[in-house]
Amino acid sequence: MKMTLRWYGSKYDTVTLEQIRQIPGVKGVITTLYDKQPGQLWTREEIKALKDEVESAGLKIEGIESVNVSDAIKTGSKDRDKDIDTYIECLRNLGKEDIHLVCYNFMPVFDWTRTELARKREDGSTVLAYTQEAVDSLVPEKMFESISSDMNGTIMPGWEPERMAKVKELFELYKDIDNEKLFANLVYFLKKIMPVCNEYDIKMAIHPDDPAWSVFGLPRIIINKENIKRLMDAVDDVHNGVTFCSGSYGTNLNNDLPDMIRSLKGRIHFAHVRNLKFHSPTNFEEAAHLSSDGSFDMYEIVKALYDIGFDGPIRPDHGRMIWNEVAMPGYGLYDRALGATYINGLWEAIEKNDKRK
Repeated sequence: MKMTLRWYGSKYDTVTLEQIRQIPGVKGVITTLYDKQPGQLWTREEIKALKDEVESAGLKIEGIESVNVSDAIKTGSKDRDKDIDTYIECLRNLGKEDIHLVCYNFMPVFDWTRTELARKREDGSTVLAYTQEAVDSLVPEKMFESISSDMNGTIMPGWEPERMAKVKELFELYKDIDNEKLFANLVYFLKKIMPVCNEYDIKMAIHPDDPAWSVFGLPRIIINKENIKRLMDAVDDVHNGVTFCSGSYGTNLNNDLPDMIRSLKGRIHFAHVRNLKFHSPTNFEEAAHLSSDGSFDMYEIVKALYDIGFDGPIRPDHGRMIWNEVAMPGYGLYDRALGATYINGLWEAIEKNDKRK
């Protein structure tokens, strides 16, 4: 595996490449052109400039998260083929710059959803958290307003103000889209882009819906083993693969995470490894990465990845805000650095057949 950290670019991230390089075992970053809107072209010149900046710091771009998919593609509207053509050109330009992994999602309206960005834990750290009761008490148009004051002056991925200003309009776009229509639109998109993915060896790694159930009645399809296996079968190409996010799939306690990993051997191209702590099935918060701090057996998750021969990028995800750090909530430096070190330690122990957790 390749240990990485997510980095949003020098204009947007409070974490620097110099800091990332000093985390033991971290050799690369997962990054993006953060100012690009869905449907916009990524030029080769822009990609090369980003790549040069990362490499000048002694690191490597191991993947892109994300080349965002437009609502026209997700809803199958009249503009979807135009947007798919643009997406194909983005992939072609990434391939020409020797970048071969794209993480993306197919979630309608809201990206990952949390109802709190700074829930205070007993140890004094703060974390992202979700309660269904809080969602049920809100109208969709107020969702962004309810969390925006805790963003620490940053722009949260999937919660860009320009997009959130159009929530009512977006809900109208999706009013006739159910799970089956959304799935069909996803398959259509993937079949259209597979030729360029094969030409440039670009692995598309779909990120699961988070949380793994409907929010505000919106369709959710990448939520469990059955659905993800159905997608792998519908577009049976090794370049159609998965970002296995333990935290996202883990929001549904019915999902057996190690079993899901083993069932997807050969199709997991990217892994987000994180822990959650549950207070009820629909009330959870992010936790430190070690098993004892949350509800997941992190050893078994990492061992399952090791057992299937996973050799792609891994990154520690979210985590706590600690030591008075002010950064994008869930994406501070310190706890993710601890997470990367912990995951590396688990991997090394497994390699040595060391059964200690």
